[in-house]
Amino acid sequence: MARAYHPEAHIGLELDMQRFFAATSPYFTWAVLAFLGIMMTFTALTSTDPKIFNQLVHPSGETSARLLIVTMMATPLTMLLKGWRGPQWVKRNRRYLGVASFGYALLHTIFYLLDKASLTTVVNELPRLYIWTGWIAFIIFVPLALTSMDYFVRKMGTWWKWLQRWTYAAAVLTLVHWAALHDWNGAAPALIHFGPLIVLEAYRVWYWYLRPRPTVA
Repeated sequence: MARAYHPEAHIGLELDMQRFFAATSPYFTWAVLAFLGIMMTFTALTSTDPKIFNQLVHPSGETSARLLIVTMMATPLTMLLKGWRGPQWVKRNRRYLGVASFGYALLHTIFYLLDKASLTTVVNELPRLYIWTGWIAFIIFVPLALTSMDYFVRKMGTWWKWLQRWTYAAAVLTLVHWAALHDWNGAAPALIHFGPLIVLEAYRVWYWYLRPRPTVA
């Protein structure tokens, strides 16, 4: 027998979620964002498996990419879902998410270097598409993360926003870096992850530049 739909229950759940997002502490946010990285680091330091660094390269990189995607989805989601606290919370905390994305990218890079264990090997791999795109994306991430504090936002003014726009270049490079893995065998998972962001950014462009606007009489 089908249960009756009670709209007041749905509204109550939505209000509870809104209160949760409004009351979430930055410390709780940081704890959640850092948890997986702490576990990866602990595993790397305590494991006796000689291939442990190789096993951690992909999870750390994928976590970084996912956090980057969520960070960049914040603005178009708030435009699409006006009034809902979830996207607003993401937008309000996107600097935390962006720094966490960089943190996992740093772990990803460290695990990669430890896995190769040879500067010669690292240099020899640089011409590969999935390698040099990853390095350039990481280099772009560095100043973005270092200038994420309020101090730099105030001091840099409009230059801070200009610098943050390089996030788009880093995202494209990250997409190619992921997709080109193993002779493009990473293309499907990369596109599945980046697909929603691509759609939302297309909506954002349409909303700001292409949507029909009422003519002024």
